[in-house]
Amino acid sequence: MPPSKIPAVEPARSTEAINNPSPSKPSAPVGQRQNSGYPPPVNRWIALALFLFAAFGAAVIGGMATASSVGDWYLTLSKPTWNPPSWVFGPAWTLLYILMSVAAWRIWLKRNDDGAVDTLWLHGAQLLLNALWSILFFGLQRPDLALINILVLLAVLILMQFRLFRSDRTAAYLWLPYLGWVTFAALLNKAIWLLN
Repeated sequence: MPPSKIPAVEPARSTEAINNPSPSKPSAPVGQRQNSGYPPPVNRWIALALFLFAAFGAAVIGGMATASSVGDWYLTLSKPTWNPPSWVFGPAWTLLYILMSVAAWRIWLKRNDDGAVDTLWLHGAQLLLNALWSILFFGLQRPDLALINILVLLAVLILMQFRLFRSDRTAAYLWLPYLGWVTFAALLNKAIWLLN
């Protein structure tokens, strides 16, 4: 038979090729970052700034209510011997607002996880309750109503503490000082109410 008439012989196919006829997808180029589900770095830092802005916004509202009577009415109240000096509150709250903002921000980074959005709503609710306490205690000069408010706030914080431990341990540890301080503040609020 002439060479031009020799039929072409198909190369043998491996068993792997037979069992997997579809070609595998090419891998991502070297150095290309795959999508991890987290927002871009710039958006993350903007979000943190917004959480800080919200927290310190509540602080400004509370501070305005506090300033209305802390220099006169509050000084006339009977207080327990373990009442902290006034200079402690400013630095303590500044640190607590930063810690709570970072904790909430860490949950926002995981906002696609189950329950994360509900936790963020609780965070917003506790900020409102936080600001409302100053309005009730100092603005309206009603330690009794403020005590009810802070007990509701404490319940929300405890619920958040459990949720944070389940979703982000670092956020939970950042939240603990806030929970401890509000527990102390609730006891102080009760003592002032009973003494007056």
